Amino acid sequence: MTLRILPLLTLATPKVMSGTRKFFGTDGIRGQANTGAMTAEFIVKLAMASASFFKRGYYRHTVVIGKDTRLSGYMIESALEAGFTSMGFDVILLGPIPTPAVALLTRSLRADLGVMISASHNPYSDNGIKFFGPDGYKLSDEVELSIEKSMEESVALPSYSDLGRARRLEDTTGRYIEFAKSTFPKSLRLDGLKIVVDAAHGAAYKVASAALWELGAEVISIGNQPNGLNINDQCGATHPEFAKKILLEQAADLAVILDGDADRLVMVDHQGNTLDGDKILALIATHLFEKNSLKGGAVVATQMSNLGLERYIKSLGLDFIRTNIGDRYVIEAMHQHACNLGGEQSGHMILHDHTTTGDGLIAALQVLAVMREQEKNLAEMAHIYTSVPQITHNVTLKKSVDLEEPNIQELLQMAQAKIGPSGHLLVRASGTEPVMRLMAQGDDLQTLTHVIQELSDYFSHL
Repeated sequence: MTLRILPLLTLATPKVMSGTRKFFGTDGIRGQANTGAMTAEFIVKLAMASASFFKRGYYRHTVVIGKDTRLSGYMIESALEAGFTSMGFDVILLGPIPTPAVALLTRSLRADLGVMISASHNPYSDNGIKFFGPDGYKLSDEVELSIEKSMEESVALPSYSDLGRARRLEDTTGRYIEFAKSTFPKSLRLDGLKIVVDAAHGAAYKVASAALWELGAEVISIGNQPNGLNINDQCGATHPEFAKKILLEQAADLAVILDGDADRLVMVDHQGNTLDGDKILALIATHLFEKNSLKGGAVVATQMSNLGLERYIKSLGLDFIRTNIGDRYVIEAMHQHACNLGGEQSGHMILHDHTTTGDGLIAALQVLAVMREQEKNLAEMAHIYTSVPQITHNVTLKKSVDLEEPNIQELLQMAQAKIGPSGHLLVRASGTEPVMRLMAQGDDLQTLTHVIQELSDYFSHL
């Protein structure tokens, strides 16, 4: 559901009209490798059910499969290949490649389905599966629910002569690099810029540094030696302090920091200030607005985005549309309101003029283009609004908790009242682990701290 006015209190785990999903969460299916939904047996069934849902007509169907650098990617890739070929789908294996590259190649190769094997910013022990439809967009809640239902039913298998084939696509990285570079103005180059690039030992360990180097930058590459076990390990978008340290030591101009599957972007300016997704979104929105290129008269973000960003966007005379957490909900709202810019505080940037999903490298290129056009450094451009205090905290639960219970509702309403009408309280249960996620933001840090502590104590003792 998309809201133009930020709700004072949000208590929700996304649901679909016709039922609740068992396995799909905010961004695909995710879990610890070789357990639960991340076993080969489950994944084969998932691939077969997905193939059954997307099979249309009597032609050779195709699925493209990419992955990040996790050790378990080999097992999951093989299980997906077995499930899809058993259903008559031809499989194109892309190898290690960013999530947005899978979306791009799904469309480019006219495939019926795209699959990315990744747990994004999670540690290597986890893995996940993200699906893209033939249009390059992530699947809707309704489609995911239909696939889950198909897993409970028997599927019709093709004859032995109609089994699918599998092959690897050569130069997937080159294709993506060229596309990413095409989003950067042809009249500009990056000569003279020294850029630290942290690929989190993940899916962009080849492409990110290569693209920036080909555009003329001096690149200091870190997080570019994956071994299957070190993805996101004290590096990448969840640990920007590593890139910041290298940046200051090397007197670089900025740092481009990606997560494990390269759909998130965090940046650091030459002074060592970290820019999260909200700051990057404000920078790009301002540039598009000043060029009369911002569509829909609005910027789309989620319930996690800082109130300071909302106030700044509204000060430009624009609407600020908030959605459920997850970049696909941002994309749905962008479609609904004909917007071309949306993002998440975590660093997902959706630039509809170029992409169908979050793309860290392409977002970085747009920021670099603004720097070159305005002949300013990142510190001069990026800090254009003041964030309000914001506290997040995760509470491990001892049992399942229903947020709709009257006593919990009363507690949360009282907490919101303490924060006040200008603040925002978000309480939601994790879809993948026994955790309650708390977030509060407003103008009074002391009040926020007190509210979060009270709620944390309550949920931890249930």
